[in-house]
Amino acid sequence: MSFSRLPPLNALRAFEAVARHKSFRKAAEELFVTPAALTHQIKSLEELLGFPLFERLARRIELTPPAQAALPRFQQGFDALAQAVAELRNHGQAPHLTVGATPTFVSRWLMPRLQSFLVDHPEIDVRLVASGQLINASAREIRSEDAAESTVDADIEIRFSNGRPQGQNVDLLFTVEVVPMCHPRLLKGPSPLRTPEDLSHQTLLHGDARVADRTRSAWARWLRRAGVTDVDPRRGLQLDHSTLALEAAADGLGVTLAMPLLAAAELAEGKVTVAFPMALPLDNAYYSVVPDAAMQRPEVVAFREWLLDEALKQAHPLAAPP
Repeated sequence: MSFSRLPPLNALRAFEAVARHKSFRKAAEELFVTPAALTHQIKSLEELLGFPLFERLARRIELTPPAQAALPRFQQGFDALAQAVAELRNHGQAPHLTVGATPTFVSRWLMPRLQSFLVDHPEIDVRLVASGQLINASAREIRSEDAAESTVDADIEIRFSNGRPQGQNVDLLFTVEVVPMCHPRLLKGPSPLRTPEDLSHQTLLHGDARVADRTRSAWARWLRRAGVTDVDPRRGLQLDHSTLALEAAADGLGVTLAMPLLAAAELAEGKVTVAFPMALPLDNAYYSVVPDAAMQRPEVVAFREWLLDEALKQAHPLAAPP
């Protein structure tokens, strides 16, 4: 098909947005047009093609079979257009890439290791974008992990998800677990921590204060796993983030459940120690997601390979930081 016979680009963009959201209202908000204008574009496109693209049901819309079959190619096409425009804008500039991840992961895992990539690839400019996203893959919901922007435009995105996230070129980096951690002095003194039952004499530090049902909190699950019945998992100091709970533990305020993966610096410096080695595996894991369009760039491929190699080095949950 010659370019002169293509439908208007705005109409094709409208189709892709409505098909992705399965909602005229959400697509209109994304494209900054009114739902009426979007509906007109879709109708014009359907008249031009000679068949309907959507089935209008009572409270939802569904793609017709030909529209469903064509959608992936439209999405690839728009990705390719975006990449081409980016290459035009960046003509003559140094190779660069944008990496998105939660602030905690950026500061506690990625930053301590990033120097090795920069040394091997001094010609590549790296931009880190801290996104406060925690992905619920099964329910297709997003909730905030940190107080930060809710969306990220990245060449490589590192997601903390309770299942394989949607997207292109998805790689599992590593699964995670938590163990009880505290200041070393709590292992001694008048009420030393020797068995999990001794937690009844200590303050439980909760880094998941957003969990409404405290019987489903991390501490409740860990205590059940340890077979401890005389410690109330609802009591203790409630904190809004796991990092705050880890800092409180380093100050000797009590015992927290923390990921050795993200507490490597405190463990190595002796600010905290593992009180009990029994770990609680989490449902969530870290994944990297790279769009197909970004995979065409050598600098993105190089960073992805480096990231996967660093993840493989995380062979033991209590490994010391680099």
